[in-house]
Amino acid sequence: MSATNPNDKLVRMANQIALFFRSYPEREAVAGVHDHIVAFWTPKMRRDLEGYADEAGDRLDPLVQKALDGKPATESPVRPATRDPQLAGQGASDAG
Repeated sequence: MSATNPNDKLVRMANQIALFFRSYPEREAVAGVHDHIVAFWTPKMRRDLEGYADEAGDRLDPLVQKALDGKPATESPVRPATRDPQLAGQGASDAG
C-alpha cells in the first residue's frame, strides 16, 4: 500500500475552489481561483501546490493550472471586499 502525498490534499482543496468558479466564464474563473488562493492560502501552501502541480498532472483542474501561471489579466467575479480578508467589514457581507 502506497503512502498518500500530503500535497494531494492541496490538490483536492484547489479543485474544490475551481468547482465553485466553474460556472463563470473561463477567464473570470481562473482569476477567481487565483485570487482565492492568494488571499486565503498561506505562502507555504501556495509554494507546495505550485511545486506539486507537474506531478499532480491531470488530477489538478485546468482552471487551477492556469491560475498558478501568474496574475490573471481579468478581474475575479468575486467582489474585492469578499475575496480579501484584509478588507473584512468593508461591504463583504451578503447579509441584509
